[in-house]
Amino acid sequence: MNVSPPTPIARVAPLTLTRAIRGPFDYRLRADQEVVVGSVLRVRFGHSRMLGVVVGLAERSEVAPERLAEPDAVLPVAVPEDLVALAEWIACEYCSTTARALSLMLAPGAATGMQARALLVAQLTDAGHVALHDGESLTARQRQALDALQRDGAMVAAQLGTAVLRRLESKGLVALRRQAYRRRPARHVVGEASATAPPLTSAQRSALDAVLAALPARRGRFLLHGVTGSGKTEVYLRAVEAALAAGRCAIVLVPEIALTPQAMARFEARFGERVAVLHSALGRGERHDEWLRLARGEARVCIGPRSAVFAPLADIGLVIVDEEHDSSYKHEGDPRYDARHVAERRAREHGAVLLLGSATPRPESALSTATLRLRERVDGRSLPSVEILDMRGRHHSLHPRTLMALADVRRSGAKAIVLLNRRGWSNFLSCRSCGLVWMCPNCEVALVLHRAGAGGRPYVACHHCGHREPVPSRCSACASVTVARHGSGTQRIEHELREALGAQGFPILRLDADCTGRHVRARTLERFHAAEAGLLVGTQMIAKGHDFPDVSLGVVIDADQTLRFPDFRAEERTFALVTQLAGRAGRGGRREDAGRVLVQTLAPDARAIQLAARHDSDGFLAGELERRRALRYPPFSSLIRIVCSAPGVLEGRPAASERGAAGRAVPAGAAFMADAAAAAGEVAALLKTQIDPPGAVVLGPAPLFALRGRARSQLVVKATDRAAAISAVGKAVDGLPRTLRTREVSVSVDVDPQ
Repeated sequence: MNVSPPTPIARVAPLTLTRAIRGPFDYRLRADQEVVVGSVLRVRFGHSRMLGVVVGLAERSEVAPERLAEPDAVLPVAVPEDLVALAEWIACEYCSTTARALSLMLAPGAATGMQARALLVAQLTDAGHVALHDGESLTARQRQALDALQRDGAMVAAQLGTAVLRRLESKGLVALRRQAYRRRPARHVVGEASATAPPLTSAQRSALDAVLAALPARRGRFLLHGVTGSGKTEVYLRAVEAALAAGRCAIVLVPEIALTPQAMARFEARFGERVAVLHSALGRGERHDEWLRLARGEARVCIGPRSAVFAPLADIGLVIVDEEHDSSYKHEGDPRYDARHVAERRAREHGAVLLLGSATPRPESALSTATLRLRERVDGRSLPSVEILDMRGRHHSLHPRTLMALADVRRSGAKAIVLLNRRGWSNFLSCRSCGLVWMCPNCEVALVLHRAGAGGRPYVACHHCGHREPVPSRCSACASVTVARHGSGTQRIEHELREALGAQGFPILRLDADCTGRHVRARTLERFHAAEAGLLVGTQMIAKGHDFPDVSLGVVIDADQTLRFPDFRAEERTFALVTQLAGRAGRGGRREDAGRVLVQTLAPDARAIQLAARHDSDGFLAGELERRRALRYPPFSSLIRIVCSAPGVLEGRPAASERGAAGRAVPAGAAFMADAAAAAGEVAALLKTQIDPPGAVVLGPAPLFALRGRARSQLVVKATDRAAAISAVGKAVDGLPRTLRTREVSVSVDVDPQ
């Protein structure tokens, strides 16, 4: 008697965003469907069709085979098995779902079935060569096409005219074929790149030797703590070279998309086509092709911001996190992963060396990681002098000494960078007669004035939800025309500097989040680097890792702004911002001066600003660690933030049709807050029954300002046992009563909030 083999079962995680639905779910495979862990399937799930990822295989299911659905299709691109395991870890570590984590790791374009681009290519045949020289009767366009093919070889048909080539093909003079063509990301020249490695300083050699010794051991975690301009990038390049020579791969993370052109130029100069780039500003086809190059092993080095940590590389030998102090490595969506923590996990799973680099490392990294020091700039120059300018009692955005210094830069034909970590024109608008402040109708925040470009009208906008309104001409509450503008953003500073310095022959460029467009930011950096002289105005993104020669002056406006945030990391961020901006001055180039930095502040005696002016990173870290130890803040505890939100209408606020362009700053009403507060209170009650009080404390619930039309309430868990606290929070959130969820209450969990 013949017994049929058991029906293969695929355990599938459907890629649904619904937190309440947890897989995996079993699907019956047909004999012609070959899948592995990581295969991407198109499946029926409930009344929908969606993608799912195979997270396991089994010979049998608890459900009878005839009751199981079959996948509709198996897609050609799979998620590597190690990334499937990583997704399951992320789901647990960040209190999310495996489906949400897997969505981060799909090949770009997988949902639409994107394929490699195939173009029609023309090539001259032997008969075509003969026809060119034998005087065969040809039209002018046909002869031009044949001449081009003889001169340049095979060419894309669209360049020569497909109709012309089809006629030549019918005569046997041209051969046409379909050929896969890589969609290459655009390249921008930002910074200098050389294929020749410069000699190392003794400090660089010592740091590199430590990394190279750890590579064969397949473990190691280092912090490369080097002053700005100390040659950290060259250490990265040499370490990647060693990993590639050992037959392994490397990931290089940078904090901002704007930094990838400079990094790509340097790594491509050394490693050529073995380098790929991944980030969200690429076109979907470009990302798809770069992802495939990495998955197939055609490229073995991946460069990009935080999402590049999920590069589909096999046998990773080195993971580099440049500017590791930067909060941009924290993902804002669910799951709220920290790319630095994920990088550590990938390095551990692959037996790779983790190399963190920064001039202003986090206290968490400084305490827990073996430190390699680069104390001097690679060119032997001194760090720039820093002068603190007291802005107390002054009513203008720019100090007179700042204007004088910038004028000197223009006269000398040098470059300067001006940083103000606030975009737009003015912080907010108010009525001088009745005090009304123009607020966002969806969020409890003031609208920011923006000056539109290219002949557009000015507008006020919310930097949280994107709401926009025309600039009001009068107050809707009292009809007064005394509308006042308060504060300055990068747009206003740019305008003031153009008026003060003039832009004729001295380009004044701006770089901030309002500079949108696929390549706008890279082109702005490219222009600034290529200019003989000029001025770059921007937010914190201009202080991150850029290497511009001939910048002789750096200016920080409102340096104490971040000190006013209610955040235990406020001093750390302020110190890093001033130090990093200072590091852009006095690097390389033809000038011999070490550069100069002016720091405008209302808090000239603040510890973070004083230590940054002295370039005293060690002193700052020592004091910060002492303070955090006393207050039990990270790295001496772990924080988990839970935010509950519910939809509603801001009570007491006029509807848009009633208020024109204005809204009053009124708090959310009790009815609006009820569901969010109830959910937060329920989570707090559940937590207090699951977390041991001596090991953790639950702070809150406390109300948060409304955001995107939703009331919010939050609580924070501070715990010394990280794993136990994460587990308890996950159980508490999953244990919320269904009655609260039916009121459209949503809960987000942020482990290690930034």
